[in-house]
Amino acid sequence: MSKQAVATLLIDNQRTRVTQWCFAPGAETGWHRHEMDYVVVPVNSGQLKLQEPNGHERLANLTIGVPYFRDLGVEHNVINTNDHEFVFVEIEFKND
Repeated sequence: MSKQAVATLLIDNQRTRVTQWCFAPGAETGWHRHEMDYVVVPVNSGQLKLQEPNGHERLANLTIGVPYFRDLGVEHNVINTNDHEFVFVEIEFKND
């Protein structure tokens, strides 16, 4: 059984949901589909493995403080491949 990443809800209002994700080494989110557009802001630098539904896997290099945006509909499992804890903040944009 894989370790689960820990999600801490920081803000949840009519317009946004902000969640902090903490990954111990080897921890993962589990398969999920994003129902909203979102931005990820890394709290530290490192590499995450992204498993995609088509069986494709890729490594994403993330840099502290450098955000990226994704459209809703992304489906994946995210795994910390680092030998240290990895943390990012996810900001989701709710539709009206």
